[in-house]
Amino acid sequence: MPIPGTPSRAELLAHLVATRIAGDVATPRENNLSHYRKLANGDRHYWLGLELGDRWSDEQDVLAVMAERVGVSDDPEHRYGQDTIDPELTVAGLERMAGRLRKAADGKQRVLFATGHPGGLLDVHRATAAALRAAGCEIVVIPDGLTTDEGYVMQFADVAVLEHGATLWHTHSGEPMRAVLTALEREGRPLPDLVVADHGWAGAAGQYGVDSVGYADCNDPALFLAEAEGTVQVTVPLDDHVVSPRHYDPMTAYLLAEAGLTEAGRA
Repeated sequence: MPIPGTPSRAELLAHLVATRIAGDVATPRENNLSHYRKLANGDRHYWLGLELGDRWSDEQDVLAVMAERVGVSDDPEHRYGQDTIDPELTVAGLERMAGRLRKAADGKQRVLFATGHPGGLLDVHRATAAALRAAGCEIVVIPDGLTTDEGYVMQFADVAVLEHGATLWHTHSGEPMRAVLTALEREGRPLPDLVVADHGWAGAAGQYGVDSVGYADCNDPALFLAEAEGTVQVTVPLDDHVVSPRHYDPMTAYLLAEAGLTEAGRA
């Protein structure tokens, strides 16, 4: 469902719903609630690299934040079936992220990109990195030879990823980002001014004290809680793995235009 050029806000809203990036998304309600409960019960897999302590031990508090920031149903009795992401909240998140990207471009800052969801979001990050490089930013090159228990920490198309068995790996872990940041410090290199990421890559960066913005699905509440607490600056709600990565292209075009990183955005 291509949209030539940069979509208007109204066109993007319609596109998000049509492709199920937002609106009636594929993630079922029961999966959302299960993840909220596991986070509240202290399962660190769902903390996405953050240290949440006992601040979110009531799953109803988690649900309230997700209803406010993502647009899932706020009805605790809605246990099964369809759940939603409000496309208006998705676009509002993109606009907030664009403001932080604009600041990075204006300051020629050092920016690190990473994804735990390479099957969906790798090219979103790659295109954003290319636009910031063209604006004069330094795209951080990660140190060589980094590993975690899950695999190798690599960088492809300017985006840090986890590689396992010659395959780019889906991960929620914050360990790859912690490995990158501690290695940068060990080598005497400056930390990034900004991390643009998702999953544990974004959470761990924010927990480390680095400015962090990212994307998260409606079944991954931790980054939205982190935004509510100020640990992560922006979390954009979306389905992070729809049927085609190309469906994200209009969203990326809108983000870069809003950030003033395209001809359309500078016009």
